[in-house]
Amino acid sequence: MKGVTKVVIIGGGPGGYEAALVGQQLGGDVTLIERDGMGGAAVLTDCVPSKTLIATAEVLVRIETAKQLGLRVEGGIDAISVDDAAVNKRIVDLALAQSNDIAERLKSDGVKILKGRARLEGPRRVIAQLDNGDERFFDADIVLLATGTTPRELPDAPNDGERILNWKQLYALDQHPEKLIVVGSGVTGVEFASAYHALGCDVALVSSRKQVLPGQDSDAAAVLERAFTSRGIDIVGESRAAGARREGDSVIVTLTDGREIKGTHALFAVGAIPNTQDLGLESAGVNVTESGHIPVDRVSRTNVPGVYAAGDVTGVFPLASVAAMQGRIAMYHALGDAVTPLDIKQVSSNVFTSPEVATVGMTQEEADTGAIKVATVMVPMASNARSKMQNFRDGFVKLFCLPTTGIIVGGVIVAPRASELIHAVTLAVSQRITVDQFSQAFTVYPSMSGSVAEAARRLHRRDEELLTS
Repeated sequence: MKGVTKVVIIGGGPGGYEAALVGQQLGGDVTLIERDGMGGAAVLTDCVPSKTLIATAEVLVRIETAKQLGLRVEGGIDAISVDDAAVNKRIVDLALAQSNDIAERLKSDGVKILKGRARLEGPRRVIAQLDNGDERFFDADIVLLATGTTPRELPDAPNDGERILNWKQLYALDQHPEKLIVVGSGVTGVEFASAYHALGCDVALVSSRKQVLPGQDSDAAAVLERAFTSRGIDIVGESRAAGARREGDSVIVTLTDGREIKGTHALFAVGAIPNTQDLGLESAGVNVTESGHIPVDRVSRTNVPGVYAAGDVTGVFPLASVAAMQGRIAMYHALGDAVTPLDIKQVSSNVFTSPEVATVGMTQEEADTGAIKVATVMVPMASNARSKMQNFRDGFVKLFCLPTTGIIVGGVIVAPRASELIHAVTLAVSQRITVDQFSQAFTVYPSMSGSVAEAARRLHRRDEELLTS
């Protein structure tokens, strides 16, 4: 009789707990060791809390524009107050509830959960220091490392959790900032800038680039920047923070050019550091990059046989959905099931601002390099009937397709709930659907999705003016 495969997973975030579910499903004997709680940072301090905050802010955005829809709010938006303590309590409670739900699912499926810290003591030997004081050793057939990342701090701006903050510390505030300085205009920075401004804060956004959202579609970034500016967010462009200091109830952020910005709080969203310290990687022979990430192949293998890694600690694509897929793929591969290697070109992502920015597949930057000739079209949302009904005029749908076959290879959507609309484009990219096939599927009228279909129809004739070379 064949023995049971022993699987030890270090880290209970999306990469870890999704791997645990698959590993147990495929007949493995799975032990998951997590130091904070099931779901890890994604559920407890990152994705779930931040998107809960953003959901609250979205309600205020709708109320603020109510009069343009013919509705009158007595006293206007100023008549509505934000109970910051209640908002943050709901955020924390929801995150804990989600974490508990994950733990219950894991237990019901037979996964053994241990609370504590763990490290490698050899290629497939794990030692765990548990919160109850016990020390446990495991000789595993398969080890998965899914330890995530920690917010990066600037040396001259140490986070104190009171006025100088990282994104994990915001939910401990009893009152929202009167003026929030957000340092960093990547995805995390713009999401919090958008949300806190909607909640009534004055916001200054410090961006080291000419445009917010570096690395995202430039047309989408331009729309978002215009929306921010029109709403009164102060964008301090082409500026880099050198440090921050407290002066009484204020925070002073110093820029590298000598200028200073004063606020009541500062949020630093300047990247993250992989949690690979004290993980025993060197003793186990596991390679790390110069940045401290664990390099993996498309089936989540490290350089050491039997040792896999998943999630932000790998530096592949810092998304919870990617972490979960990497964890599942690792177990499929390790336990001999059918496996489809990770394809980054099929990953959809979203920026939860107002409006949202969703992308998948080929980018405008790649198209502009000319490495692959594609046809592209951009349809403004201002012409969409449903968009007009909701008083939204700023966004667009952009599609990329191969000029000969018409196969859809990428897309960008800037709109309310773009995170929902992008799924159809993701499906088209993953299944190599053509623009003609896509446009022949019915859409509801009126709907935002109608503009996605319209973009595909416009690409039916891929004329020279639509080609990007």
